[in-house]
Amino acid sequence: MLKNCHYFLLIFAFVSSLNGRLQAQSTVYSFSPNVQQAYREVFKLKINAAKVLLAKEKSPNALAMYVDNYADMVTLLVSDNKSLFDQLAPHQDERLSWLDDQPSSPYQRFIQAEIRLHWAFIKLKFGKEMSASWDIIKAYRLLAENARLYPDFVPSFKSLGLLHVLIGSAPQSYQWVAKLLGLKGNIPQGLREVQRAIQEDKVFGLEAQLIQLLLHSYILTYGEKQNADLLQLVHRQPDNLLLHFFGATVSMKDGRGEQALNVLKQRPKGSAYFAFPFLEYLEGEILLQKGQHDEARKQFNAFLSQYKGQNFLKDTYLKLFLSHWLLNEDAQAKGYIEKVNKVGATYVESDKAALKFAENYTKGLINNQQKILMKARLAFDGGYLEEAAAALRNVNESSFENGRDRAEFRYRLGRIFQRQEHTEAAIPNYERAIVLSQAQSFYFGATSALQLGYIYQAKGQRVKAIQYFQQALNYPKHEYKNSVDNKARAALTLLGVE
Repeated sequence: MLKNCHYFLLIFAFVSSLNGRLQAQSTVYSFSPNVQQAYREVFKLKINAAKVLLAKEKSPNALAMYVDNYADMVTLLVSDNKSLFDQLAPHQDERLSWLDDQPSSPYQRFIQAEIRLHWAFIKLKFGKEMSASWDIIKAYRLLAENARLYPDFVPSFKSLGLLHVLIGSAPQSYQWVAKLLGLKGNIPQGLREVQRAIQEDKVFGLEAQLIQLLLHSYILTYGEKQNADLLQLVHRQPDNLLLHFFGATVSMKDGRGEQALNVLKQRPKGSAYFAFPFLEYLEGEILLQKGQHDEARKQFNAFLSQYKGQNFLKDTYLKLFLSHWLLNEDAQAKGYIEKVNKVGATYVESDKAALKFAENYTKGLINNQQKILMKARLAFDGGYLEEAAAALRNVNESSFENGRDRAEFRYRLGRIFQRQEHTEAAIPNYERAIVLSQAQSFYFGATSALQLGYIYQAKGQRVKAIQYFQQALNYPKHEYKNSVDNKARAALTLLGVE
């Protein structure tokens, strides 16, 4: 269940934070001016400035410790540094042990839960899934207890609402485990809880709004209203590097490459900010989608020269391969595809997909016809629809030799038509992709079924929408099963199907 939302959780971890208007019941829970400013600096990725402010605190303070923990989380998630993880990991138990001895209070449970969530997100990135799972379970129980005992204590609902949505969107095969552990998922309830946080506190509302946007982008559906809210948040804080990262990733997730590129170009820079080489990777990805291969390579190489982590390495070398291969520079491309097998981890879906592509290429299963489909895919992912359509203009299903390529052709065509709002043209292409995918359970069948579910849901044809969402869930393991299952499960839940 947790692994299904790995990338979502990783991004959410950056925006998890404190209620800016907490009033202390004890000096132990004092949100002093220094602590408030330190939190704001961490939120902007100005980690060193935050540490200086926290050092000025003269007495033990749970909220100062919380912000310090938040700084550890940001440092580890951005750097992806395994040796630094090993060095900082003992902080979790030290801080939780200290909190156990402090006065009982809703703040005590809230901070305990948030620290566990922070470290769960960190552990997921470093492959410690079992330990991360238990941290999330314990955090859920602390937040649920807080909500029951102190229903007017708003901070609890920020993360509790998030967890209610994530658990509620988990595939049916995971639901019995969640219930056995006492975890109750409820998407409408979770959304109401997040909305309550947005409405009831101006400072906390910003963070809750970020969570709401992430839920729409990664679990639910993302539209023009959400996009307008996203741009407003980014433009309102031009010196906030974290918000620019957030704005770029959500824009890219929704196929708005030019918007994402503009957000990245406008990001604040300077030595005051924590080094964030992943932003170079994001820029390279958009440039590759645009077909600007030389410029994309520069960004990917800049990322590799600065990055010390283990995630997105396979994917980066695959993209460097593509930047030559798509130009028929196969000799230059070969060295990069060989790297895919040798570097990095496979914790995130993009690295898993990169490894599978490299293995298929090595086996001779990737032919030159795949270049046509890859050009269409990259252009579509960036929102460059005319270029995507142009890539497929001079071919048809019979142009491709094998069933997988034919299924992918139909799926890519369906996606382009759907995004261009030619829904009736998209439907038969998705239906054909499903037929062509049946024999070997290609992921194009599952993703086509998911999109047909959305189309019929928008048409108000509930029965057909449910049929296709359930069909998307029924596909066995494929490259994108985690994300497809989460979205299909969430859609079914909102349609009243348990």
